[in-house]
Amino acid sequence: MIQMAEDANNDLPHFSNAAFDIVAIAASAGGLTALAKVLSSVPTEFTAAIAIVQHLGPQYRSFMAEILTRRTTLTVKQAEEGDCLTPGTAYVAPPNRHLVVNGDGTLSLSQSELVHFLRPSADLLFESVAATYKDRAIAVVLTGTGSDGAMGVEAIKKMGGTVIVQDVETAEFSGMPSAAIQTGNVDFILPLDEISSTLVTLVMGNIEIN
Repeated sequence: MIQMAEDANNDLPHFSNAAFDIVAIAASAGGLTALAKVLSSVPTEFTAAIAIVQHLGPQYRSFMAEILTRRTTLTVKQAEEGDCLTPGTAYVAPPNRHLVVNGDGTLSLSQSELVHFLRPSADLLFESVAATYKDRAIAVVLTGTGSDGAMGVEAIKKMGGTVIVQDVETAEFSGMPSAAIQTGNVDFILPLDEISSTLVTLVMGNIEIN
């Protein structure tokens, strides 16, 4: 049973012992290695949910959830329509489906039009997370080509959330991190091997960002 604490100012319940309820992660080229690195150091008792968009070829079944499961003690699953966000669980967008977080903390999958030629879109995920979780959301942009995630990062910051971006020196592909950084809406620019510890500190250590 998930223990949740009601916020008097928001109908959406918050997870117990968590300063943030959700971490939304976006990656593209080089992303599987980066995601495995980040998730491998996040503890089983992590008190936030994780939603992941990784750009994948739409024509093939994805084995990403199975691969990541072998690299982390977290529960990793391919997201399904109606999934209810749960702490310590990472939800991976299926190929050719947008992943969106609803106002009640459930997930929806969509084959609506491509966003910047992409489906799934990091921007759509980030924007839905920002609208739902506001200042209790963290967005993470990892290695990748293109600029997906940059508009979503702005939405996260506008609603009071926190943004972490992999530094370009440790990113296999710098396009997505660079585009996010150029928005001026980034709280942390970190080497890949420092991202997971920062997430744990933020979510479970009640650090406040000014």
